[in-house]
Amino acid sequence: MAAADRINSAARRVPAWSLYILCTTWAVWVFYRGATGGLGVEPIEALEHEYGAMALKVMVAGLAITPLRRLAGINLIKFRRAIGVSAFFLVLVHLLVWAVLDVQSLDRIWADIVKRPYVTVGMVAFLMLVPLVVTSNTWSVRKLGPKWRQLHKLTYPAAILAAVHFLWLAKGFQLEPLFWLAVICALLALRVRPTRRTEPRSAASQG
Repeated sequence: MAAADRINSAARRVPAWSLYILCTTWAVWVFYRGATGGLGVEPIEALEHEYGAMALKVMVAGLAITPLRRLAGINLIKFRRAIGVSAFFLVLVHLLVWAVLDVQSLDRIWADIVKRPYVTVGMVAFLMLVPLVVTSNTWSVRKLGPKWRQLHKLTYPAAILAAVHFLWLAKGFQLEPLFWLAVICALLALRVRPTRRTEPRSAASQG
């Protein structure tokens, strides 16, 4: 059995809802570590980083599903919705830690959104994800029809903005945010299908 077949066979035995449990358990565990001193002397900043970085990684996992199926024959489509919702959940937790535990003031929140470009970019990415998670259900797919696919292409600019937010937020030159930005751009490039060139008909065929 090929490696792709083994992966597909194993994936069929794993329920998609298990990703929600895994994501929630990890988020709670990280928060517990922050509350008990396990994330160092700046637990709030560490929480923001942990949740934000994991959200970006989960978004990358979602973007990788189509290229994996097309290029390697690995079919993880059944997990796409759970991965998308989990990514939004982590982004939301990241935002709440920043707003509630760090900034702690509506006036300061608004001021940061307006005055700090990396916060502005991050907020735009979050707002792009909101309609996606709201329509991540079977009813919306049926109701919207072809428009559903068009709407969910917002994932692409949202992922790029999330990576730019991470890059802008990094202190000094760091390879990690550059790496994830490059991975996202590469995955999006793999989605572009080359257009077939139509050969001109010969004079004989035209006659």
